[in-house]
Amino acid sequence: MAKFLFILSRDDNESATRCFQFARIAHGKGHHVNLFLIDGGVAWADTARDLTVKTTTGDCPADYLPYLVESEVEIGVCTPCARNRGLDEARFHPNMLLDGGPHLIDMAAESKVFNF
Repeated sequence: MAKFLFILSRDDNESATRCFQFARIAHGKGHHVNLFLIDGGVAWADTARDLTVKTTTGDCPADYLPYLVESEVEIGVCTPCARNRGLDEARFHPNMLLDGGPHLIDMAAESKVFNF
């Protein structure tokens, strides 16, 4: 099976929905999946975030992110991006950890990369 890395860099409902959707599909097909949240995308790490806002296609992040959390798919959260936005790791989903650029580059070197 392949390795996939999904990078979410925007605080945008449609981008998050597609990122989580394709990560879920890849994981469900048995591929190794990692996600990394950078820039505005780190806002999706917050468990207080409303995941139920529908996209124009009728789905939402709540349709996909809970699967990734329950399946313990690793999601890295850019440390400086989160800290400079005042995000507290205690409010992250349990499969999300602060992480850095060196690990992101290592994962990207071994994976097919999708950017959202």
